[in-house]
Amino acid sequence: MAYALSFDHLAEFDQLPRTPASDVKKLGWRGVMRTVGREGKVLVTNHDQPEAVILSTDEYQRLMQAAQGAQMQQDAALVALRRRFDERLAALAQDDAADRLRGVLGAPTALYGQVRAGEGH
Repeated sequence: MAYALSFDHLAEFDQLPRTPASDVKKLGWRGVMRTVGREGKVLVTNHDQPEAVILSTDEYQRLMQAAQGAQMQQDAALVALRRRFDERLAALAQDDAADRLRGVLGAPTALYGQVRAGEGH
């Protein structure tokens, strides 16, 4: 699938070794793979526009490990957030929840110039 996006503003592309598509045709696959072997990746351009990035298997594995690590961090953060939510939700199931809620709602609303947000603030 091709995307009609402009990558000119992305600094990452500026730092990649480049080869024009015409050189790919001239040098052949082996020539391109020599550059990939040396650099780990190469940006193929067509009329000075980014067209494709060819990665070595090592570079691809590095990127996949980084993506998996980021996903694991997101998953761990979501698990922690769910646990906190479930703990707070469980308080509503306690026998005295209705009385505590009435006490909170019946308390004076004056904050005496102080703003409170959440527990312990």
